[in-house]
Amino acid sequence: MEKIVSSYETMFIIDNRLDEAATKAIVEKFTALISENGTIESVNEWGKKRLSYPINDQNDGYYVLIDFSSSPDFISELDRVFNITEGVVRSMTIKK
Repeated sequence: MEKIVSSYETMFIIDNRLDEAATKAIVEKFTALISENGTIESVNEWGKKRLSYPINDQNDGYYVLIDFSSSPDFISELDRVFNITEGVVRSMTIKK
């Protein structure tokens, strides 16, 4: 049976109060997780940006955008890991 692979785009915002090493560790954690379960097309670190509205009394966050291909069942696991990771303020994954 043929394996189903789709293209996705995920963006997550990291807590701006974390230091540079902790921010880099979170980015590396998710790029490693995605590369283990799919193929990364690009990783764009947008850096520190102002949030549209305050989240947890924060006005700024560190934005990261990753384009990748994977099986559809991996997306629920990725969302679960985003939700339990300290330092991730918001995340969203969409199918391209």
